[in-house]
Amino acid sequence: MKKIGFLLLALVIGGISFASFITPKNARKASEILIPIGNNTEISLKDLSLIKVKDYELLTGKHLNLFQKMSFKMGQKKLRKSISADGTINNDKLAKVFAGGDFTSGFNGGWFVLGLLLGLIGVLLSYVINGDEGIKKNRQKWAWIGFGVWVVIWLIFIVL
Repeated sequence: MKKIGFLLLALVIGGISFASFITPKNARKASEILIPIGNNTEISLKDLSLIKVKDYELLTGKHLNLFQKMSFKMGQKKLRKSISADGTINNDKLAKVFAGGDFTSGFNGGWFVLGLLLGLIGVLLSYVINGDEGIKKNRQKWAWIGFGVWVVIWLIFIVL
């Protein structure tokens, strides 16, 4: 009987851990992505990586102290390294931020783990936190699935 329980547990964990996700590679140009700065002013990522500190201060209307200027320059350097020669973003983290992905469907690992580890508390948390309706439904679905796996694991341990 213990062998069947361990086999069932291995199948459940194996089924969960083997998933396939296809993410489209949309190379967006840095000149197309606009970031709001200052009062009703937008600037592209490409321009932000090349702008001078004085021009940035004029656009935002704020004076930067020495440490803020150094931080701005270091951020610009990182941003320039993230933009390739043809103008596309080659940093995956940065591209993911500006991709504006669809979080209303697909696997939500964080809420699955919360439902798995916290059980019913994780499910209740998914209902308490506000947000977009589609994202909230997906979050609740994966918290419930995690809770279901939690119940199955407890039943296996109780039966054995």
